[in-house]
Amino acid sequence: MNGDDVLEPLTGKILAAAFEVANTLGHGFLESVYQKALLHELTLAGLSAEREVPFKVGYKNLEIGTYVADLIVQGSVVLELKAIDALSPAHVGQCLNYLRASGLRVGLLLNFGRPRLEYRRVAL
Repeated sequence: MNGDDVLEPLTGKILAAAFEVANTLGHGFLESVYQKALLHELTLAGLSAEREVPFKVGYKNLEIGTYVADLIVQGSVVLELKAIDALSPAHVGQCLNYLRASGLRVGLLLNFGRPRLEYRRVAL
């Protein structure tokens, strides 16, 4: 069993919380509304989550910027939230870059901008 397999139950709990938020609020709100609701729902599910966690971005031993994660769950899963018409391959690429910057291996890309929650599991 590799490290990604260990996170499967956790990502399942996160997705259940995200579906609860999507089903309760519907679509049409700003990303920040979904972020706060999801943070609350994750807490209700007994999961620890941090909002807007900064990570340094490096390039050839030089710090060139900072990436701020929407949410980090249990210190091991990056959540990137969107409230847009549709996810694209560029959003998956963005999530992969966030995983590299954070040093974490698994992320969930969640889009609350559609009538039904759209999501992608991204792993390094």
